[in-house]
Amino acid sequence: MNIRPIKTDIDYRAALKEIEALMSAAPDSPEGEKLDVLVTLVEAYETKRYPMDLPDPVEAIKFEMERKGLTVKDLEPMIGKSNRVYEVLNHKRSLTLEMIRKLHHELGIPAESLIKPPQAHV
Repeated sequence: MNIRPIKTDIDYRAALKEIEALMSAAPDSPEGEKLDVLVTLVEAYETKRYPMDLPDPVEAIKFEMERKGLTVKDLEPMIGKSNRVYEVLNHKRSLTLEMIRKLHHELGIPAESLIKPPQAHV
């Protein structure tokens, strides 16, 4: 196996090209193992080079609401009465630890997204 670290965009593009060529490799074959190593290297490079910021907690909630067809009423068991849900959704009230736990458990929103400090809104 001739694998090198990915340090530049040229290395990155070469690794992607090699991954594409190895996509049909059998899982436990030498080619399959090379594919696994290359994918791991590419993922590490992309994480370092192109970090993705977590969404604003309210945007994460709104995204899940839209995705699952939820209403304010559906969020009441996790956040509280409808006026409290509206306060959270309008950035007037911060999420409590209990709300974060319930939203994470009930909606599957990553806790990391929910604990991120909210972005300033005017």
